Amino acid sequence: MALDELLGEHAAHTGDSMLRVYGWAQPTLSFGRNQTALGVYEPGRLLERDIATVRRPTGGRALLHHREVTYCVAAPIAGGSLRSSYLDINRMLCDGLRRLGVNAHISTRSGRAPSPGPLPCFDAPVAGELTVDGRKLVGSAQWRGEHAFLQHGSILVADDQSLLPSLASVPIPIVPPPATLTDLLGRAPDLAEVAEALFAAVRKHVREAVRVEPGDLRLEGLELVAKRYRDESWTWRR
Repeated sequence: MALDELLGEHAAHTGDSMLRVYGWAQPTLSFGRNQTALGVYEPGRLLERDIATVRRPTGGRALLHHREVTYCVAAPIAGGSLRSSYLDINRMLCDGLRRLGVNAHISTRSGRAPSPGPLPCFDAPVAGELTVDGRKLVGSAQWRGEHAFLQHGSILVADDQSLLPSLASVPIPIVPPPATLTDLLGRAPDLAEVAEALFAAVRKHVREAVRVEPGDLRLEGLELVAKRYRDESWTWRR
C-alpha cells in the first residue's frame, strides 16, 4: 500500500500512468480509507486467525486479501471525471479477463456507490463494477488527489470473502457468493498468468506501454511511508 501511494505521487509529478499487479504474503484484511473498523473488527481476534490488517489509501469497504489478485492503477488527473476514468480502467480489466477466458461484463445495475460502512466490499455489485452472470468478480475503489488518482481492485481467485462475518465482532450480513476465477475457469490461475493477461490488455490500449519493476523508478521515502501503513494508529484510526 505504501508503494501504491508513492506510485500516485510519481504519476502526479511525471504524468505517467501505471498498472501494478500483486499478491499477498499472508491473509490480510484491508479497510477503506474512510471506513470505520473500530468496534466492527477486533485486532486480537484477527491476530488469533493469523490475519494481518492494513488501511488502504483508496476508499471502499473491508476486503480479505488472500486467494485473489490485487491491482492498482496510478494515473494523473487529465480532466476526466471519476466515473469516466473508472469505466476506462474497468474496460481494460474486462479485456484482460477475457484473455484469460472469463466473460466478464461491466455491471449496469442502478444505484449509488455504497458508503464506507461495515458491509464487506463484495456485498453486491454496483454500476460500473465487473461481474459474471450478475455475480461480482472484481471489487474496486478510487481516490483522487489534486493531481493524480489511485484505483485499487481485487480479482477473486477463490471465495474468502464469505469469512468476513466470522471475523467481525458485531453482526454483519452474509456476503452473497461472488464469482471467482477458479469457478469460472475450472482451475486456479496463478498471479503471473493473471498479471500477464492484464498487461497484454494494457499493451493493446496503450501503444507506449513498457514494463518496469519498482526498482526502476525513483521512489523516495518508501520506508517512511511504509512505517505509517504498519502503524496500528493509522490502521485503526477510526
